[in-house]
Amino acid sequence: MCSSGFKAFQSKIVLSVLLRLVCICKREQPIYTTRAHVFQIDRTTKKNWVPASKQAVTVSYFYDSTRNSYRIISVDGSKVIINSTITPNMMFTKTSQKFGQWADSRANTVFGLGFSSEQQLAKFAEKFQEVKEAAKTARDKSQEKVELLSNHSQESGRETPTGNQASSINGTDDEKIFHVGPETVLLKNENDLLKSAVEQSNSNAKNLETELQTLRENNARLVDALQESSANVESWKKQLSASKEESDTLRAKIADLEVQCNEASQEKQRNAQLGVRVQELEAELNDKEQELENLRKQAETIPILMAECESVTSKLQSAEIKNRELEGRIDVLHLDVDESRQKQGNIKGELKKFMDVLDVKLDELHEFRRGLSRLGADN
Repeated sequence: MCSSGFKAFQSKIVLSVLLRLVCICKREQPIYTTRAHVFQIDRTTKKNWVPASKQAVTVSYFYDSTRNSYRIISVDGSKVIINSTITPNMMFTKTSQKFGQWADSRANTVFGLGFSSEQQLAKFAEKFQEVKEAAKTARDKSQEKVELLSNHSQESGRETPTGNQASSINGTDDEKIFHVGPETVLLKNENDLLKSAVEQSNSNAKNLETELQTLRENNARLVDALQESSANVESWKKQLSASKEESDTLRAKIADLEVQCNEASQEKQRNAQLGVRVQELEAELNDKEQELENLRKQAETIPILMAECESVTSKLQSAEIKNRELEGRIDVLHLDVDESRQKQGNIKGELKKFMDVLDVKLDELHEFRRGLSRLGADN
């Protein structure tokens, strides 16, 4: 109930802010509108950008004619993400080709805008410079006006008795216009200007009082909400502890699920490997079946091969018998060859003896011939 009440109070606060913005927007006129992604600087680190909108939103320049001021306003649904009053001291900086930023000291933050093109960024920066110059001019004019009003008030304070004296002397105001000097006419004109300025300041003061009253009411509501929230801190702490325990339980479940997912992924990998192995075995089985079919075809030719083998065996046996007979003949031939070799050796020995005898005979014939030749020579 407390959280629902706080949410209802938040919705009321948002509604009041939106109503106030509607009133302001009725009073103010948009002078330039574009679309961009809105960011705010992280207030803790002062370095990181925090997105203020999930998508590109409308960003507009507004001019308040009553206050003579310029503001940048952007609303995302029911949430006001930019409400920055432009001052002459502000500076818009381009940090990249499509991103720019400016610091708002009143809001105590730095706004960043991300555009979809460089042209949009350049146009926004150009408009920012124009609005800044206009704000500077308006500030200078307001200062001059304040100085002029202060001078007029001092002069009117000094010359009011003269005017009273002139009116008392010369009669009515209508008669005074014709009888008094030009200085009194100028003073009257200045008094009229002063009255209009005072009326304008009174109207501005009323507006400020209205806004101040609204702020006081909002402050009172915020105080009530703060008291209510401080009263509900304990319940929120209990809810926080319960949510922490629940988150720890969920984290444990998530860890278990991650383990199961890892196991499932490993099982999937194993199944994939087994599928590849099954495909390889199926391919091998097909090869084996093809080989078996070839063997079956070869088995049909086995009887023919057996008959041929028997005929070859009988021929081999007959050939072996013939081989044995031939081996016997070869042995006989070997014996004959040995005998012939022995006979040849005997014949060679006899021939050698005969040659030796023949050599002796030839020597004797030579000697006999020499003797004959000597005898012939002697005769």
